Amino acid sequence: MVHKHETDESFLAPAYAGRLSRTPIPRHRMPTHESSPDAVYRLIHDELLLDGSSRLNMATFVTTWMDQEAEILMAETFDKNMIDKDEYPATAEIERRCINIVADLFNAPPQGTAVGVSTIGSSEAVMLGGLAMKWRWRQRREAAGLSTDKPNMVMGSNVQVVWEKFCRYWDVEPRYVPVGHDRFVVDPDDVMEMVDENTIGVIPILGTTYTGEFEPIKEIHDRVVAYNGEHGLDIPIHVDAASGGFVAPFLHPNLEWDFRLPQVKSINVSGHKYGLTYPGLGFVIWRSAEELPEDLIFHVNYLGGDMPTFTLNFSRPGNQIVGQYYNFVRLGRAGYTAIMESLRDSANYLANEISEMGPFEVISDGTAIPVVAFRLREEGDYTVFHVSDRLRTEGWQVPAYTMPENATDVDVLRIVVREGFGMDLAEALANDIRRAITHLEQYPPGHPAPEPGFSHT
Repeated sequence: MVHKHETDESFLAPAYAGRLSRTPIPRHRMPTHESSPDAVYRLIHDELLLDGSSRLNMATFVTTWMDQEAEILMAETFDKNMIDKDEYPATAEIERRCINIVADLFNAPPQGTAVGVSTIGSSEAVMLGGLAMKWRWRQRREAAGLSTDKPNMVMGSNVQVVWEKFCRYWDVEPRYVPVGHDRFVVDPDDVMEMVDENTIGVIPILGTTYTGEFEPIKEIHDRVVAYNGEHGLDIPIHVDAASGGFVAPFLHPNLEWDFRLPQVKSINVSGHKYGLTYPGLGFVIWRSAEELPEDLIFHVNYLGGDMPTFTLNFSRPGNQIVGQYYNFVRLGRAGYTAIMESLRDSANYLANEISEMGPFEVISDGTAIPVVAFRLREEGDYTVFHVSDRLRTEGWQVPAYTMPENATDVDVLRIVVREGFGMDLAEALANDIRRAITHLEQYPPGHPAPEPGFSHT
């Protein structure tokens, strides 16, 4: 008896000889016919090869490497909706634990009155923190029979763009404290010149986007406390710790910047930065429930049970919070400390190497957070933008940009050292910066270099 062996012909066809490889797919409408999963995977996978390598992207603060076990857990929880706490109580409990862990890291009052929420990232966390400050200010003004039509917020011109968005979206006057040519963080004297009875909050930064430096938070705090006492006000401080909130507790445990300072009412932080979790996670923590107005909390019951919610988003996957909890349990304080020390050492190494190259002046050496910012000592035949472009030819993405208002003529390069970037890669990057300088000095922009080629001799 002859048995016919039936074979799916799609497995016999060459991988790149099918319909999707021979005919361009429509770009702006759905294709007419379905395709096999493996063919679609190859198509999209190959198109994504045109992206740069995330691991070599020294511009981003966002995590680009996690343990394989964390990736598996996150893949298993993509389908769990964070907002549906009645249906997914275990995920909700993990979120609650993460919020408590973050509050403890920030030295929240020991009586346990701190509250918080997880968010898509620090941008959402900033919006929520700003709304709470505005609502609290308005309540105080209304109770005193005063006008509420001119709220303002005091912050450095070096803030991340989300603060500008908050002020524009929620009708708050932004008061930008200038930086300078040789000082890229705010000065407390300049801060206090802009504060008045309509200030809803003062926003110092723990790790600026431009240079990674810490602003003088305790000094600003003490000045605000004195001002409040003199004028009978209660202007709060919100610390933007998006970049430094998961660094300072481990590298600078004695630095007073958090809830140890009584007028610090709220803090935002990015889990997807030095919290070491893939993109899509932030937190905002308030020192007590009274700092979060009840009017901002909504209650819904259409997913089952009563669920209080204070977010700008609604549905979102639970996998990021699971990944964050994995890190907290996996690493503990000792593990986070070891990682941050390692990243700081790599950043310090790069800063030293760059400083010794000659053309550069190091602005921040990675001691505060693992970020190295540097500029050319003097303008010559090439700029930091040419250095950045040259490094791209080696696969590195090292951003060049101008500093904020009052220092816009200062151009800098910045390297963010993240988990997965060890001393070996740091040495490779330093060598490529040297080669970029050598090339630009030999062949300045406008003077064509010889055509690249391979020598057989």
